[in-house]
Amino acid sequence: MAVSKERKGEVLATYNEWLKKSQAVILVEYTGAKMKDLDGIRAKVRETGGEFHVVKNTLVRRAFAASGMEFPADYLVKSTAISFAFTDPASTAKALTDAMKGKDFIKVKGGYMSGKALNAAQVKALSDTPPLPVVRAQLLGVLQAPAGKLVRTIAEPARGLAAVIKAFSEKAPAAA
Repeated sequence: MAVSKERKGEVLATYNEWLKKSQAVILVEYTGAKMKDLDGIRAKVRETGGEFHVVKNTLVRRAFAASGMEFPADYLVKSTAISFAFTDPASTAKALTDAMKGKDFIKVKGGYMSGKALNAAQVKALSDTPPLPVVRAQLLGVLQAPAGKLVRTIAEPARGLAAVIKAFSEKAPAAA
């Protein structure tokens, strides 16, 4: 079914808006997928604050060119779906790869993040990184560890002195 020029303009404007808001873009080939499977992937990606949409290659190529994004030519061939990561690229990539497990008809073509094109292996590595809240918690733990050690080091002489006084006070009544 042919798409009207006005509708193509609307879709192109939507793609441009999403590309501006997105921190990362992941391209997927979905040859032979059923709508039910794509809806499942879409739901998982939306849980992480992203979007997953089946796109027209020619319109996406125009949107990427307008945004100054350069991809290898083979990324925009065959069937293409795009995952837009609006909040946390790592959690969106993880949700996408988790949703794709056991589905042979879907494979990652590549992606785009921080002004650079990513290949499928780099997208896989991105999905293996912990989500932003976990990284923040790890960083906070690293920052708090020296302070905790300092407090324990400062308190140790007083605790040792208190233990000696307690032992001495328990020993004194027994001797008398």
